[in-house]
Amino acid sequence: MTSRFKPTLLAGLLALSGFAALAQMTPAGGHGGMMAGSADGMHQGMYHMNPARMQARMDQHAAALKARLKLTPAQESAWTTFAAAHKMPADMMAKRPDRAALEKLTTPERLERMKALRSQHMTAMDQRDEATKVFYATLTPEQQKVFDASAVPHHGRPKAKP
Repeated sequence: MTSRFKPTLLAGLLALSGFAALAQMTPAGGHGGMMAGSADGMHQGMYHMNPARMQARMDQHAAALKARLKLTPAQESAWTTFAAAHKMPADMMAKRPDRAALEKLTTPERLERMKALRSQHMTAMDQRDEATKVFYATLTPEQQKVFDASAVPHHGRPKAKP
């Protein structure tokens, strides 16, 4: 699958990798190298991730895409499966590694723990990719064009509405 079909997948991956990156940081009073971070600072400003707000934004984008696709009743079940595969897990915050437990590990042990988490994230991404392919196959050529246009990252440029 090419990268043009993955805007929601990319958003989910970024959210999950952001949590993984935050989990790797150890409290150091806000000073020091790349592993430094303040426990209090993690919940302020740009580091604060609100899963409910992120899910609401993803739901809003999904609803807009669904409206643009003008799905037929026969395509609704495929859409439902596709949309469900792109929902953030309800226990996303609970899955975050325990900071106190991570601090007790050696650096190589922490790296192995993060490697296992990355593997889990990749498995979840592969499942979302497969759901996207299955859904995409149910679309008409015109709907595929709409889907393709909405799936291309625009990096701050306004998107053309198909």
